[in-house]
Amino acid sequence: MSRQGGGRVNAISSRTADWWAVHSFVAPWLDAADDYPMAGTLAWQELSSNDPQKWAALLDAASHHILRVETAQAQRAEAAKAVAGATDWPQVAREIRQRSAFREAHPWARRVVG
Repeated sequence: MSRQGGGRVNAISSRTADWWAVHSFVAPWLDAADDYPMAGTLAWQELSSNDPQKWAALLDAASHHILRVETAQAQRAEAAKAVAGATDWPQVAREIRQRSAFREAHPWARRVVG
């Protein structure tokens, strides 16, 4: 589980990514570094480990990752809404309960696969 400030974080809130919050945090660091190579490239690898440009590249990569995570979360939420609205789920549940009750009351009606 993710930790924040040394304490345990709520499971749901710890999985909700907010790109704007990350962007707002890293923007001053990226601006201060001015120009930097993309993280992982040979130019990035050749920078010393305490070079602000190396760290800016990592912060930029993290920001991009959070943007992808937030976008995926939004897409999953939209897909869930589409599934929820695709049919009358209470009616589906009623039909399943009725079928189960019928099969329990009439065991001879069960299909045998074999």
